Amino acid sequence: MELLSTIRRQLILHPRRVVAVDDQRTWRGIDLLLGSWHLASAMERTTSAKAIGVMVPTSGLMPMAMLAAWTLGKTVVPINYLLSKADLAYVLNDAGCDTVVCVQPMLDFIGGLPDGVRALRLEDVSFAGLPRPRIANPLAERGTAVLLYTSGTSGKPKGVVLAASNLAANVSQIRSWITFDHRDVMLGVLPQFHTFGLTVLTLLPLAAGCKSIYTARFVPRRIVELARKHKPTTVVAIPSMFNALLHVKDGKSEDFQAIRFAVSGGEPLPSAVFEGFQTKYGIRLNEGYGLTETAPVTNWCRPDEFRPHTVGKPLPGIDQRIVSPDGRVLAANEDGEIRMKGPNIMQGYHKLPEETANAFDEHGYFRSGDMGRFDQDGFLYITGRIKEMMIIGGENVFPREIEDVLNHHPSVKESAVIGMPDGSRGEVALAFVELIEGATFDGSSIRAHCRSHLTQFKVPREIRQVESLPRNATGKIVRRQLSPTTAALASA
Repeated sequence: MELLSTIRRQLILHPRRVVAVDDQRTWRGIDLLLGSWHLASAMERTTSAKAIGVMVPTSGLMPMAMLAAWTLGKTVVPINYLLSKADLAYVLNDAGCDTVVCVQPMLDFIGGLPDGVRALRLEDVSFAGLPRPRIANPLAERGTAVLLYTSGTSGKPKGVVLAASNLAANVSQIRSWITFDHRDVMLGVLPQFHTFGLTVLTLLPLAAGCKSIYTARFVPRRIVELARKHKPTTVVAIPSMFNALLHVKDGKSEDFQAIRFAVSGGEPLPSAVFEGFQTKYGIRLNEGYGLTETAPVTNWCRPDEFRPHTVGKPLPGIDQRIVSPDGRVLAANEDGEIRMKGPNIMQGYHKLPEETANAFDEHGYFRSGDMGRFDQDGFLYITGRIKEMMIIGGENVFPREIEDVLNHHPSVKESAVIGMPDGSRGEVALAFVELIEGATFDGSSIRAHCRSHLTQFKVPREIRQVESLPRNATGKIVRRQLSPTTAALASA
């Protein structure tokens, strides 16, 4: 599948079909196509750089900007507007961007662009008349379509290089796994600078002819209202978002009555959220798995072959294996690192040859950094991140197992567990909990709950209440921002 031509074909063949609805307007196919040509003309006049930044709210503006850039053969650099000023300057410089497509509210929010970087404000672009961009070198199949920046081991963001062929392969893999067509409506609650928001909620619906419903901010009540109005057939979100939807007081099962697929990804799905969503909305959440480096989807547990706590089987064309620390390929039901090959796997890290080389093993398999195991039927279980694994008294312990127990306590909204140095055991578990609204912290009760569900050495040595857990732009809890020195409102 050639990505750009596939999307264009959908827009040209169905020019009056609504392809997106956002907080500001409704987009038909013709609106998106003509808008991208107008913007491409403005890009031509503004910059000759190979890469161009895009910083717009989650909306139809993102696909318009991407199509415009790809029309000119440019690389899109989606900008996370929550980056620090230092990281924003680093990303733009590293990617070679001298221009950022944006809107004024975004500029106001971040306090302006770094020195030497121009703003191509959409408010200043004329969308009148017949656009005539010079299409000399449209994006090639092997050309770099996007640079997605993620956290680097050195503390600086690193750019994941995804070719058009990587994105096209993943869209094709998903469509081979699950059938989507013009009757489907996707509820886009993930930001489009995030890999799942970019591929699954932006490129996939465009290629398949679906309609996308976007909103710029994740406000749980607003999401329920959009579901009532637009009757989405698919919703893809991370567990913390599904958890937040549980606390919408007037939410009911009728709100999501048209749902075919409710997919949780980005982090492990706590049992409490799975059970709560099924009870409140009558919907069974299915887990998926992927990484920025895999463009992103590699596994998806389809509803017709549901298996609790698994992310399903690998998508077509993806070769996955579980590998031990000494490089042995492990059998079913053995834990090791998840490694994989496939046409969706990244080209590498931008200008980081050593990190790129280290990301692949001697057989060419991408090292995910995630721990997991296959069952006898080939369903993948994610057990944790290698770097987040604790070694307590010589035993490997992953935060997910402890957090799953903590999240079942009636007063706990969400939790995060990290390792804390200990003289006798090497490490012990340290838990941070965020309480549900109106609950009172009772450390003794939470500890007793843990003791009744966990082996003794896995019970947190200390449990601390925090007002809110650190989260990234998608709402995912960021454990690395917690440490034994993190202050608590109360502890036990």
